[in-house]
Amino acid sequence: MTFLSETLAAVKPSPTVAVTQLARELKAKGRDIISLGAGEPDFDTPDNIKAAAIAAINAGKTKYTAPDGIPELKDAICAKFHRENGLTYTPAQISVSTGGKQVLYNALMATLNPGDEVIIPAPFWVSYPDIVRLGQGTPVIVEGERQLGFKITPEALEAAITPQTKWLIFNSPSNPTGAGYTRDELKALTDVLMRHPHVWIMSDDMYEHLAYDGFQFVTPAQVEPELYDRTLTVNGVSKAYAMTGWRIGYAGGPEHLIAAMRKIQGQSTTNPSSISQWAAVEALTGPQDFLGTRCEAFRERRDLVVEGLNGCPGITCAVPEGAFYVYPSVADCMGKVSKGGTSITTDEEFCTALLEEEGVAVVFGAAFGLSPYFRVSYAESEAVLKEACLRIKRFCEGLKDG
Repeated sequence: MTFLSETLAAVKPSPTVAVTQLARELKAKGRDIISLGAGEPDFDTPDNIKAAAIAAINAGKTKYTAPDGIPELKDAICAKFHRENGLTYTPAQISVSTGGKQVLYNALMATLNPGDEVIIPAPFWVSYPDIVRLGQGTPVIVEGERQLGFKITPEALEAAITPQTKWLIFNSPSNPTGAGYTRDELKALTDVLMRHPHVWIMSDDMYEHLAYDGFQFVTPAQVEPELYDRTLTVNGVSKAYAMTGWRIGYAGGPEHLIAAMRKIQGQSTTNPSSISQWAAVEALTGPQDFLGTRCEAFRERRDLVVEGLNGCPGITCAVPEGAFYVYPSVADCMGKVSKGGTSITTDEEFCTALLEEEGVAVVFGAAFGLSPYFRVSYAESEAVLKEACLRIKRFCEGLKDG
């Protein structure tokens, strides 16, 4: 008899976490490593948010809270959804968890049964399929159209839906591509979903505030209000407010789903950190002006990285609408041999050789469900990004025909 769960055998460790950890280990050994694997802003958490956390500690707000969030934070989230997305929720329709990942996990654990299918557009955030598998569901991967910026079409979504489909996981702007769906593009998808009332929508809006060049963010229940009763709108403070380590994610959705998610959380982590919750209250209700300033800084970094990568032989990099990632193609590098003697036949081999020979850590495209590409996080300083692009260019210039 096998000691470990059979379900666990179908799940892989997170490749993004693995790459970031490997970069840390190599740095600890004295290697000069540039790590562009983690989706983590290099900006510090704003001072007013840190001050709110300190005040909470000093006020003794360090005890257990309600499993899925303090009333003050739920009120702040309701106000945020109404103010920014035109969505009206009551506190009973809000769930607060230890990061956005736990929100997704709770929702899928609370709803999936063996045989249920979850449609996931590719490229996808690496955790989506594995969380589905942990819930004994079946990921159904729908490949985005490369010529459309990796976005799926209504026809492809329609073709993927079966009587077993329970969820569509929707992410815009996207991790890993940065692709954003316009209102018209999203309306075309919601029109399909209106014809299939058994399909629920999980909208991962984590990169809502990171949109460039006039791109207007919209979320599914905002575009099609009739989907409100079967949409879970997920967000968090990690990316926009530079609070990755604080671990606060949240969602708005139907009250019966939120209650089921509360039951899951009550038997796992119980409640998110009380201190982090009070910090999140300040994040959502305090000054928001810095969001635009930081967004502009990310846009400048995006332009720097796109130009730098497109100057590398064998690499083609599209310009994304949002987030802080680019997803360049290395199709023209396949079949080459690196200076270090590595035969490049997959994007994973490309990324491994790049790390070993030039000390640049990125994540290979196969981890996100579409090859041959790799993901670069440009949530780093311009100086670091310029050096990384120089190293990647040097690596590509050293590739020879196999």
